[in-house]
Amino acid sequence: MTSLPATRRSKAIERPLGAAIFMAALLGVLWLLEVIDSATNNSLDEFGIHARDTEGLAEIFSAPFLHYGWPHLIGNSIPFFVLGWLVLIGGLIRWVLSTVLVTVVSGLAAWGLSPYNTVILGASGVIFGWLTYLLARGILARSLGQILISVVVLFLYGSMIWGILPGADGVSWQGHLGGAVGGVAAAWLLHRRDRKPKKVAAPAGVA
Repeated sequence: MTSLPATRRSKAIERPLGAAIFMAALLGVLWLLEVIDSATNNSLDEFGIHARDTEGLAEIFSAPFLHYGWPHLIGNSIPFFVLGWLVLIGGLIRWVLSTVLVTVVSGLAAWGLSPYNTVILGASGVIFGWLTYLLARGILARSLGQILISVVVLFLYGSMIWGILPGADGVSWQGHLGGAVGGVAAAWLLHRRDRKPKKVAAPAGVA
């Protein structure tokens, strides 16, 4: 049995097809968990974020994988796949770092700003983080390709931004807001150096 070196595996995941397979598999995990949740009378919902409960902080990392029923999951599935894929083809390490930061900031915002005894579930906080990450990256990266991706993302999903404001009952605008802030922070941390002008070496013989 043979295996690819880690660097080659990561490069394969970063290619468009590899990234699509990876995101499809990750989305499949979300669907499998919803199947289990539905079959066990919503038993997995307890692993959501329990607002303002110190014992519920660990659920920041499990909540994005869980949803309140099939309509909730179906509504998140396409943006989860598309935006996650767009981030992933920009690099596996950056995908991991941005996703972790977005998950933490979104989860903390949902935990700290939501009413007490609220349980928050869903991948929408991560989705909002990926959205603002892609938009901010286009501004910071000084790359035509990244700017074009940002324009496409803004056209397809720009209206989602309004989800960071208080609105419909049962929608965690707190988690959306935290995810959006986390996405911008991740783009700044990972791409701010792209704004620095490159130094031009003096021609040989010039003092």
